[in-house]
Amino acid sequence: MPRENYQKRLDALRDDVVEMGDLVLDRYDDALTAAETGDAALAEAVVTGDHEVNERYLALEDECTDLIALQQPVAGDLRFIAASFKVITDLERVADLATNVAGYGHPEHGGVHDAVDLRALGTAAGEMVTDAVAAYESADPEVCREVAARDDELDERCSAATEAVVRDLLADEANWTAGDAELEATLDEVSRSLLAVRDIERVGDHAVNVAARTLYMVENDDELIY
Repeated sequence: MPRENYQKRLDALRDDVVEMGDLVLDRYDDALTAAETGDAALAEAVVTGDHEVNERYLALEDECTDLIALQQPVAGDLRFIAASFKVITDLERVADLATNVAGYGHPEHGGVHDAVDLRALGTAAGEMVTDAVAAYESADPEVCREVAARDDELDERCSAATEAVVRDLLADEANWTAGDAELEATLDEVSRSLLAVRDIERVGDHAVNVAARTLYMVENDDELIY
């Protein structure tokens, strides 16, 4: 393949990865809205729309494989293609987590515990993904490091929310003197709340992964990879 066409494919790959990131983030924002408002129709749309993300992931996976197999790239090009493959893998997993988040506020489930501000936590994690994808697009190593640094704060906020849910459960004697149905409902809410916090924390972890792969792509530096 002439070098010009090869470069066009590399440029298109970058654009397509960023476009996939935009799609995932749109779905993720819809998931937070569904969880916050209890909009069952919106939650269902997030779940049923996940196939589009999966299709884009598979198409980009094929493109990465073809570029490596047919062009045998070296050095910076190889790092770029390998990083792009890792980035789309993390984005696909964020989309999977979005389908979970969308269901946490479903009216049939009863929402999450008051101690869990799902919108605030989810927005913080989503902004990390947004910035990580922007760093990938612009090949900005400093933004990569900044995204990774923010993960500690998100982890602390998630831990605080988890502790507050458990503390409230243990402190409220009414939870343990209620009838079986009431107790089961309380435990369901606690379980759902803890799962919601865990999923948001994982979204942040995937943002760090995107930043880490981008930093490796740009500087051949694996300091953020774990």
